[in-house]
Amino acid sequence: MKWVTAKAVIKCAHDGTVQNIPSQHWVTVEQVEVLVENDPEGRDITACPNYGPTIKPCVKTLKVAKGYSLRVRIDNKPVVLDTLDGLTDGTPPGVVHYTCRDPADKFVEADQ
Repeated sequence: MKWVTAKAVIKCAHDGTVQNIPSQHWVTVEQVEVLVENDPEGRDITACPNYGPTIKPCVKTLKVAKGYSLRVRIDNKPVVLDTLDGLTDGTPPGVVHYTCRDPADKFVEADQ
């Protein structure tokens, strides 16, 4: 499993893009900040094409369901791994996931 960096491609199931904002700035991979616990949560999602009457597009990420390292921590927060998976606020509620499509890290791995 790869570490997820601020340049990672994280998308909702409809292909909307999650805006990454790292909370720590001192651990990097190729000079790009590594994401840690809570970084993927509550983030804006842009360009979700799932919209229409009675349909709400994905606009925010919700809590991460899986994808935090069990062993590797930065400043006592687990590193985000490319197994990242969580729900969005889009319709249908409780069904639409966001996942990491490309961690933007080709070098650092963790085994949970």
